[in-house]
Amino acid sequence: MRRNRRVKIVATLGPASTNEDTMRRLFEAGADVFRVNMSHATHDGLREVHGIVRKLETEFSRPIGILVDLQGPKLRIGKIESGTMRLTKGDVVSFVRREDVGGLGRIHLPHPEIFESVEAGHSMLLDDGKLKLRVVEASDVRIDAEVLNSGLLGSRKGISLPDTVLPFGALTDKDRADIECANSIGVSWLALSFVQRPADIEEARELSRNRTAIMAKIEKPTAIHFLKEIVDLADGIMVARGDLGVEMPVEKVPGLQKQISRAARNAGKPVVVATQMLESMIYAPVPTRAEVSDVATAVFEGADAVMLSAESAVGKYPVDAVATMNRIAIEVEHDPLHAAIIHAQRIDPQATGADAISAAARTVAETLNLAAIVCYTASGATALRAARERPQQPILALTPIPRTARKLTIVWGQHCVLADDPINLDDMVAKACRIAYQEASPRPGSRSSSPPVCRSENRAPRTCSASPSRSDRGRGISVGPAADATSSAVPG
Repeated sequence: MRRNRRVKIVATLGPASTNEDTMRRLFEAGADVFRVNMSHATHDGLREVHGIVRKLETEFSRPIGILVDLQGPKLRIGKIESGTMRLTKGDVVSFVRREDVGGLGRIHLPHPEIFESVEAGHSMLLDDGKLKLRVVEASDVRIDAEVLNSGLLGSRKGISLPDTVLPFGALTDKDRADIECANSIGVSWLALSFVQRPADIEEARELSRNRTAIMAKIEKPTAIHFLKEIVDLADGIMVARGDLGVEMPVEKVPGLQKQISRAARNAGKPVVVATQMLESMIYAPVPTRAEVSDVATAVFEGADAVMLSAESAVGKYPVDAVATMNRIAIEVEHDPLHAAIIHAQRIDPQATGADAISAAARTVAETLNLAAIVCYTASGATALRAARERPQQPILALTPIPRTARKLTIVWGQHCVLADDPINLDDMVAKACRIAYQEASPRPGSRSSSPPVCRSENRAPRTCSASPSRSDRGRGISVGPAADATSSAVPG
């Protein structure tokens, strides 16, 4: 089953969808990767999802990715005696370390790291940003803050500090245990929440022992400050617009989405656009027009994947939400403006052999209107460089390693096929041509009525175009030599 689109779809699992029948329908509707939110999932639940996904892989003969989203550090206030307290604009409230029940202008804050780091003038956001305060005075045991807008505050609500760099990493003890579980069953991706600095990525990679790809969720202002360094260290990036819109003015989020997406694409790293994309479909069978435009914008920008959260996890119409996103993506990619916009965003290749060959493969494939670009890869690096070029043709990624195929399910334009490692270059080209002929879905009337005959040059680096006999009319296939250290071949 090859998708009729380049962008991928990530569907979050939850009570509405964590069962074999619904997951099968989600995959058939267009889901390429299943996300498990460890804020709500257990290790047994993760193992159950893993078992179902592997069963579906066998059933559909296609790799399916699993994205484990770590909870990260959760900062919350303590208990309020009456359950809620009213904060009035202009009042000054005190946050205290001592474990008292809150009330009468005092709020228990059980996080000593905040007292050590916050400074006068810093912002404090309570209850997902509904209440805003500004720090007036801070010490090791007490923080006085002025209320900037009125409202009710409930017990144990979340607190965010967009101006404060907190002296702890993005991983908690729970996250470390979750990473160990994810490693033990072999998931494709780990999403790291509340990344603040590059060191957070390094810690996660060390714990995962390089067995799982690391996706950095950009949702804090400090992460924007270190964006280049974080992109360089991470394997992928998620634009987590929900918390990003809490910690920063909402009007800045669209521009930041473009900035983050461009940075990831420039580095050749997959970028996922997430949060509230079809939010109304939690309760309604159809999305709003604004939501459709939101998804379309991400596709026009060349995002690798778009993600559904509550829509597929707890919504009434999880399968319809995926199917709707699939139809939007297909329609956008068939729009005459899509190719022009993608082309206008194209990034110059870096001064490496891999990028030079990938750029050449894209140029050859588009100039000759070939059927596909084919690459062999062991680590996935080859396929990522090919995807960075955003070619018009589908990219067939051939790998003998299931873990690599599952990792690439989130990458733009990739159609992953598990294939034995070739014996030599001639075997490599023959397999590439045969699989491309089978998988590229040639149109009636194209050069697809007989298997391709490959012609190769005896020099390195080698490129090869595969096309059927002269009596047929249509398209060929572009293949070529190795770029990642462990791969057998790259597009050329």
